[in-house]
Amino acid sequence: MRTDCGYGGQQTFIKEAFVTRTALNHSQAVAVIGAGPAGLMAAEQLAAAGYAVDIYDAMPSVGRKFLRAGIGGLNLTHAEAFDTFFTRYSHSDMVLPWLHDFGPDRLRSWAAALGIETFTGSSGRVFPVQKKASPMLRLWLQRLRQQGVRIHTRHRWTAWRASAGTCRLVFDVSASGQPTQSREVTAMAVVLALGGASWSRLGSDGRWQSMLAQAGVVVSPFTPSNCGFDYPWSEFMRLHFAGQPLKSVALSVDANSPQWRQGEAMISRHGVQGGLIYHASRTLRQRIERDGFTQIYWDLLPDRTLADIEGILAQPRGKQSQANFLRKRLAFSGVRAALLHELAPESTHDPGNLARSIKCLPQRLHSARPIDEAISTGGGIVAEELDKALMLRRLPGVFCAGEMLDWDAPTGGYLLNACLASGRVAGQGAVAFLQGGGADP
Repeated sequence: MRTDCGYGGQQTFIKEAFVTRTALNHSQAVAVIGAGPAGLMAAEQLAAAGYAVDIYDAMPSVGRKFLRAGIGGLNLTHAEAFDTFFTRYSHSDMVLPWLHDFGPDRLRSWAAALGIETFTGSSGRVFPVQKKASPMLRLWLQRLRQQGVRIHTRHRWTAWRASAGTCRLVFDVSASGQPTQSREVTAMAVVLALGGASWSRLGSDGRWQSMLAQAGVVVSPFTPSNCGFDYPWSEFMRLHFAGQPLKSVALSVDANSPQWRQGEAMISRHGVQGGLIYHASRTLRQRIERDGFTQIYWDLLPDRTLADIEGILAQPRGKQSQANFLRKRLAFSGVRAALLHELAPESTHDPGNLARSIKCLPQRLHSARPIDEAISTGGGIVAEELDKALMLRRLPGVFCAGEMLDWDAPTGGYLLNACLASGRVAGQGAVAFLQGGGADP
């Protein structure tokens, strides 16, 4: 059956482009669209197998989101036990085979072969010794170019058209100060690694959804993940504490049976964000979708027990103000004290209520920040549309990888590891397809 897809007023018959395959022509390139980690990894697999590879990216330079992720120290993966590691992912049934092929240990070995030494931090997160993304990207691009991979920037994919045994791809090509021109190229197979829908200024804008939807590919709507949440702070809180980190605190999403996670967060102008919030964001977002709101709970002194705090607060403070007493006896001041006064001002009048509020301070949230501000996205191409090699069942010869697939994970190395692993699977799947392996069940 032919898949008939209209785009830009033209009819494209995508499925037929790959169903009738001719004998392999090594002079004809494979196209990888998207030059983030997943796309680069897919290109590496194809080039290592001897295929000519062209990478196309809409941005003026490659790996922009990868470089942005490395500003605070590039978190490559996580060193926790694998049985725990893979549970961090939504749709883990889809992701698990990728991680078996390219999990944390193999990722570190791959980085070492690239010339990047890694270390494990106290949190279990794995970083390059230099803690930067740019040296790693530079070495990686150097190796790809040595393999013959050609990279074309300022190429935005806009359409595809069929011809016997190949696919013709159409790009809008822009150059500084020059009018946009249309370019058509031919490929024997295509790997799509176009990202999700967050941080569009870095290239992930989700525009590809309409083209795949027209081909009948089911795409789950994108939702923000690893994102901040809105809260209507007082003007005093915004003025004095926006941008301030909440350090040495813990967070729970359930007061009745709390599972506290200790770490850091941040007060933003619009609400709350940071590592603890990002880790809980999937649960928080789902509860908001279900109930219209969600509740989080702060432990502002996780290293102190409730009984310990109650005992200290029961002591006479003499002529000291409450603020000075808390600062001197509990090291409790600054943004933590401000958060307490903002969310539970009445608790400061009674020592028992004050102690309980310090240990379990509720905050109600009603909305996530916009998707373009999110570190990553949930949603994307659903697993049922893909075979084990990450080839689209409706479009033989078209493979997909990275955040454009319907999986999700918290920050901490999980996102990047799965992007690289999926790129490896898709690249190897394209190699098998070109060598006559056909589609996986």
